[in-house]
Amino acid sequence: MRRQRRRMLKTVGGLGAVGLLPLRVGDAGAAAATPDLPGFDTRSIDEVIAALGAGRPMDSAEIRITAPPVAEDGRTVSIGVASGLPGTDRIVLLVEKNPVKVVASYTLPDGTAPAIQTRVKMNETSNVYAVVRAGGEFYVARREVRVIVGGCGL
Repeated sequence: MRRQRRRMLKTVGGLGAVGLLPLRVGDAGAAAATPDLPGFDTRSIDEVIAALGAGRPMDSAEIRITAPPVAEDGRTVSIGVASGLPGTDRIVLLVEKNPVKVVASYTLPDGTAPAIQTRVKMNETSNVYAVVRAGGEFYVARREVRVIVGGCGL
């Protein structure tokens, strides 16, 4: 009885694997993994801000970045951003010394609390920037996070 069951499970499992072959993603699927985000492929914070169409964003005390002052492991650093600016509809997180500066981008629908919480990788001690669009204007806040062990390399 057990042999028949094992044989049946092997057969059904094999058929399931063969059935999934047409769903395999080719080389085109890998290219689609790159985000279609302005500033994703830029090399400096100023270039990212320009690509976002922010011009020269104003510093704002109404943007609060919560992050540990010292992150023991750069592979997972918890970062939160809350905006007290009315009409906030976009929050973009940037890490200055990462190979890819844009680490997260959020578009907030009307009526959504302007606050996000995420985990990011950080290569080394760096400034974290929060670029916020509120009422059609751009604002920025920054905070330094010291990283003991780096989390992403080139």
